[in-house]
Amino acid sequence: MTPSADSTATLMERVLYEVKRVVVGQDRFLERVLIALLAQGHLLVEGVPGLAKTLTIKTLARTVRGSFGRIQFTPDLVPADLIGTRIYNQKTGEFGTALGPVFANLLLADEINRAPAKVQSALLEVMQERQVTIAGQSHRVPEPFVVMATQNPIETEGTYPLPEAQVDRFMMKVLVDYPTEEEEFVIAQRVTGPAVEVQAVADTATLAALQRECRAVYVDPSIVSYAVRLVSATRDPARYELPELKALITYGASPRATISMIEGAKALAMMRGRRYVLPEDVSDLVPDVMRHRLVLSYEALAEGRSADDIIRAVMAKVPVPDKPLQHVEGEATTDGSAG
Repeated sequence: MTPSADSTATLMERVLYEVKRVVVGQDRFLERVLIALLAQGHLLVEGVPGLAKTLTIKTLARTVRGSFGRIQFTPDLVPADLIGTRIYNQKTGEFGTALGPVFANLLLADEINRAPAKVQSALLEVMQERQVTIAGQSHRVPEPFVVMATQNPIETEGTYPLPEAQVDRFMMKVLVDYPTEEEEFVIAQRVTGPAVEVQAVADTATLAALQRECRAVYVDPSIVSYAVRLVSATRDPARYELPELKALITYGASPRATISMIEGAKALAMMRGRRYVLPEDVSDLVPDVMRHRLVLSYEALAEGRSADDIIRAVMAKVPVPDKPLQHVEGEATTDGSAG
């Protein structure tokens, strides 16, 4: 049975409610995690330690009865520590396969930029292919599979920056900031008080069905065109009457940005109780989808310009399409029959 738009939105609200019983504040971050879950994308999260990044994904795994894995990235990590390896059994005289921690529904890759490129590549291959190969045998990771990788912005010693081609595989990059004083007061009370028992409100089979439903959400061609123009403006800003940005951008966003924008907008529309995407679903996600995909020039860095500054300029210039879907809303209320 296909879940209705209202039931999907209600279920996501229940999941969010359970997570927020433990995690205080961070509403935007939590919403992005759920979008990634529905759209089968992966998140790159940047924030200082102690902002409940680990707690969020661990709690979310409990609410959807999924498995949780955590990998602390360090300079001495090797790919086998992630994906697993072959182990010789002396009793039987045979080799067996010990699967690594990537075999989980929700995987936290903590401080991904602390591991060398070989290890980063191993994780990013799993993210893309959703399987690993050990001694010539392929092993698929469980479905659903979402990776949330974290980066610490304040410690740069002993880090290995993620290459642009690898960063591009993350659907969104979310910036997590400090809580407000009111939120921190509640955090202190909650952490030092009795432990909260989180209730499971869904399971992985339900989540997989919602992911399939997410792909069926309708997107008007004008909205796809809007996403294409936003991304195109980062590659050829002069064409969009933004010649001043040309010297600030070495490389613009890739086609993955357009795809991520549309897939994320579908998930956001479902969470908002719709089976069709509106322009604001796309524009809400533009900074998170594009900030890690822009390669800024030395001139931009010298001027102290950020990727978000450039994205704001692009969004101000590219016109938002009209809402072309009022007829779809009408059809939905009449169950698809002509009025």
